[in-house]
Amino acid sequence: MIKFGTDGWRAVISKDYTFDNVKIVAQAIADYIKEIDDKRPVLVGYDTRFMSEEYARLCAGVLVANGIKTYLTKKPTPTPVVSFTVKNMNLAGAIMITASHNPPQWNGIKFKGDYGGSALPSIIAEIEKHLYKNEVKFAEPESSNLFSYIDPDKEYFEHIEKLVDLNLIAKSKPFAIIDPMHGAGVGYVKTLLEKYGIKHIQIRDERNPYFGGVNPEPIYKNLGKLIDTVVQNKADIGLATDGDADRVGAVDEKGEFIDSHRIYALLLRHLVEVKGLRGGVVKTFSTTNMVPILANKYGLKIYETPIGFKYICELFLKEDILIGGEESGGIGIKNHIPERDGILCSLLLLEIMAYHQKPISQILDELFKEIGYHYYDRVDLHLPNEIKEKTLKMISQNTEFAGRKIKEIQTLDGYKYIFEDGSWILFRASGTEPVLRVYTEQFTKDEVKRLLDEAVKLIEEMK
Repeated sequence: MIKFGTDGWRAVISKDYTFDNVKIVAQAIADYIKEIDDKRPVLVGYDTRFMSEEYARLCAGVLVANGIKTYLTKKPTPTPVVSFTVKNMNLAGAIMITASHNPPQWNGIKFKGDYGGSALPSIIAEIEKHLYKNEVKFAEPESSNLFSYIDPDKEYFEHIEKLVDLNLIAKSKPFAIIDPMHGAGVGYVKTLLEKYGIKHIQIRDERNPYFGGVNPEPIYKNLGKLIDTVVQNKADIGLATDGDADRVGAVDEKGEFIDSHRIYALLLRHLVEVKGLRGGVVKTFSTTNMVPILANKYGLKIYETPIGFKYICELFLKEDILIGGEESGGIGIKNHIPERDGILCSLLLLEIMAYHQKPISQILDELFKEIGYHYYDRVDLHLPNEIKEKTLKMISQNTEFAGRKIKEIQTLDGYKYIFEDGSWILFRASGTEPVLRVYTEQFTKDEVKRLLDEAVKLIEEMK
């Protein structure tokens, strides 16, 4: 059975992610669109995964067969560009063919609402109701007068240039290494850096459905090539985006990884203290305590949501939100779209360096001296569902962990142990993969490693 997870539907190619199942999902989306808005067009975009353009074309064929005017991107296109185009062109929504950061054997379908962001839980529920409800209709898209190709890049770039001071960046003369990780972000940061004469090298930019043997997720273990390139070329920063370019990761001038929590804290401080922006601050359950510390300092309202950007998007639509982000590196920013954008976040990191005229490592050290040092890591454990459930039940009943007393167990999304010093460890089953994720934030690197080692040991004993 097709089941939507944290962000759309994902499955293993040829096993469950088949042409027939893709058309079933596209038909459910078409039925949903016809119910709520049968006048406006729908956009279909796709990433660089195996056969993504063919799956996208199938979706376009289902949409036009249902009488829906449809645009299909001419080439692999980042999710934030697709989402921006929906809002910019006043479309009914978009289908994005991507499995984001998942391993290469996966693909997926994300649906974007007419506001240019992740489908809300209520929208996903409506689409799921239409699965298998009606017979799939399909027509060759090129044979329909409802179909046309589109290249949305120009308008997206013009909008980004209004949000980032690229002239300031150019004057500071940084040297950046850009790593799109073989994903849909190839050429996007590069295009703007070239336009403003900013020195850069782009790596891992050829189409490679196997992503060079690593998952296209911008976390430390996958960024060895970026780290080496930064160090070898004595660059000022390395900037990475995931498979569909809605997430960001970074490397400082010393080759040290800058995780998403630190990026979020840097962006929040910059938006308030330098750009003078205000608004609510949203973090998911697995995101750093640095965010509420800074929000409280600035007198900004803090919101905490379950994991999944759709919950952050919902708040962007209802409230005046300045920034919202999640542990995986997806961060959305005011005056843009209610959506993650790794391209925009990459450029804003360059703007932060240009404003302070200091290395990014020094800017981070100054932030830590202000709010305290925070260290974070995560492990993903592949477990059968029955072991996963058994483990979570045991975890829910603990009063101590790794020799430390548990002050509180929070259950917004998984089981989060809060220790007496405010540090935490979270156990959570993935919504898209057969994985139990363990996240922790502590005040020393050694304690992060110790707690994760204890967690792995505990779970191994449950097998």
